[in-house]
Amino acid sequence: MRFSTAAAAVLPVLAASVSAQTNFQVQIGANQGLTFDPPTVTAAVGDTISFLFMAKNHTVTQSSFAAPCQSLAGGIDSGFQPVAAGATSVPSLTVTVNQTTPLWFYCKQTGHCEKGMVFAVNPTAAKSFAMFQGAANTSDPTSGAPASSAAASATSGAASGTSSGSTPSASASGTSTPNGAARTAASGAILAVAGLAAGLLL
Repeated sequence: MRFSTAAAAVLPVLAASVSAQTNFQVQIGANQGLTFDPPTVTAAVGDTISFLFMAKNHTVTQSSFAAPCQSLAGGIDSGFQPVAAGATSVPSLTVTVNQTTPLWFYCKQTGHCEKGMVFAVNPTAAKSFAMFQGAANTSDPTSGAPASSAAASATSGAASGTSSGSTPSASASGTSTPNGAARTAASGAILAVAGLAAGLLL
């Protein structure tokens, strides 16, 4: 994972002619919206994705197809990236793709994922972006799990903070913030307050 700053103007998508690798540019929160633009890319091994934080206070956080609004343990997490109104340069995060199987991401700002602020790399017909976004839209805002999973978990008494999926396969230069698979009630309350406070910047 590599952080840097970029000009706030839209940057062109560049292709390295020697290696035929593509650098995809994804704008987060462009035009004050709760969006990743584009919402999905099809990337080859070795391609890079540069996430540009255009406005407000968002994250790019890795999740799984089964739990769109839950952090994937050990996955990529940019942390919150506040951007002042009218900023002339914005933070960016660049990740290198290591596989062609699907990768799933969301913004962990309070309520953003549940409003469909998600992103996918290499979705398939069986696991499409529309299905992923639809599951995010129905997620329980307190657990991040799709509503049906949250209800089943509450009924069985099982912890609802686990995430499924294989080890993340996008590499990054630098370090990423690891995410725990489950939270205690106390730490969840603290995170909810912190998220709410961060949301006041919006």
